[in-house]
This record gives sequence, C-alpha cells and structure tokens, in this order.
Amino acid sequence: MSLMPISSSSIFAAKNISLIATDMDGTLTTQGKFTSSLIKALEVLAEAEIAVLLITGRSAGWVQGLKSYLPVTGAIAENGGVFFPANSEQPKLLTPITDLIIYRQELATTFKYLKSQFPQIQESTDNAFRLTDWTFDVQGLTTAQLQQLEQLCKAKNWGFTYSTVQCHIKPENQTKANSLLQVLNSYFPSITTENLITVGDSPNDETLFDRSLFPFSVGVANVLHYKDKLKFLPTYVTSLAEGEGFKELAELILRIKFG
Repeated sequence: MSLMPISSSSIFAAKNISLIATDMDGTLTTQGKFTSSLIKALEVLAEAEIAVLLITGRSAGWVQGLKSYLPVTGAIAENGGVFFPANSEQPKLLTPITDLIIYRQELATTFKYLKSQFPQIQESTDNAFRLTDWTFDVQGLTTAQLQQLEQLCKAKNWGFTYSTVQCHIKPENQTKANSLLQVLNSYFPSITTENLITVGDSPNDETLFDRSLFPFSVGVANVLHYKDKLKFLPTYVTSLAEGEGFKELAELILRIKFG
C-alpha cells in the first residue's frame, strides 16, 4: 500500500474534520520536547472547534497532568488502558482489572522473566505511575530482539508493542485502535470516521493506521523509518517529521476547512 503526501490528498476537501486522535512522542514532540509552535497549533485547532485527543503509550500519571495543561479534549494513556476525559480528573479504565495489586505483580513477574532472557533491558522510570501495562526502555534493542520479546510475551499470554521510547508488556487486546473506538462510542457518539483523523509515527500506532477502521490516517514523516516493520501503513504522510509534521497537518486542515 502506497503512502500519499498530504499536500495532494483530496480527502481533506471534505471540510468536515472535527477530531484529531494523535500519538504524542515523536508525533507532537520534536526531539522529545513540546515546541512553542506546537502549543500554538493546538490552541488554533481548539479555537476552530477541531478537538484533539491524545492517545499515547505514556503512563496514566504523566497523562493525567498533560491532559490538564494542554488544550486537548481528553487523553488515552498506556496504549489504550486508561482514558482521562477533558472535564474529569478521574481515570476511566478501558481495560477491566479485578485486583490491581495482583495484576501489577503478574506484570512484574513477566518483566522479570524477560530480563532473565535479555539482561540488558531496563525498567522504565515511570512504572510507578502506570496501571495497565509495564514498560522498559527500547534503546539499544535490535529489530530481531524486539521480535523475540514479542514472542516471549505472547507465550505468557501478554501483548507487546514498542514506540520510539519504550517497550510495553500489556493485555493482548489493549491497543490504541480498540480504546479509541471505545472512547468514541462512549464520549463522542456524533463522531464518524469521516470526521476523524488518526495520527502517529511508530509501531505502537499501527492499529490507528488500519484503513478498515480509520480510513483517514496520517503518519508524520519519521514513520517512514518503520515502513517495513508495520502491518498497517497510514493513508497519508507529512513532508516534515515529528511536531513539525503535525503542525503541517493542522495548517492544511485549517486552510481547507476555512479557506
């Protein structure tokens, strides 16, 4: 499946985009930081009544704070495990957990097993702020090692994904796509796939690129680094990378929507 540049995308002529569901790291950030131009782009989108929903692998603890400070309509954390609505500080678990203590112990045991096979992996510092998954740093791991880690998790009945920052041990059905559909149904019932654009940059975003679910998906240019590793590719790609790519997309939507 070919990737089309957004500059030549006739889809945006529909002028009816009202929600952007976007990844954060490597998609909104530039070299790991929010820039002033990115914050301004989010503010302009909000003023134009185009809602932005964060959907990230970052921990519930991190995302609760970010949702409160950024001009967004809510945020999904932990690759689909937890949702923070814009008007509430209470997390909404999207993955049912009967006993959180036992659940976290099971995740810790699985990480200990992975570390016995790959002694170099290091637990991420934000695990203390997580509810539904367990993370370790992706830095230094090869593609072959990531594939081995995925198979080890699968054998233990866990799912696995990774981003530009972290590897995630998680429930098998906990994906960005599943959580987004759940949140849309419960909190944004008027939004259809024709009103929605999904945006990302790495393997933990690939379910957002499933065209059977989300026909209008965009990858910022750095997604091309993973082109041969993704099961699903975004429909469109920006010419710029990271946060500048998101800004490029935002400007195009605003220009076509309002002329």
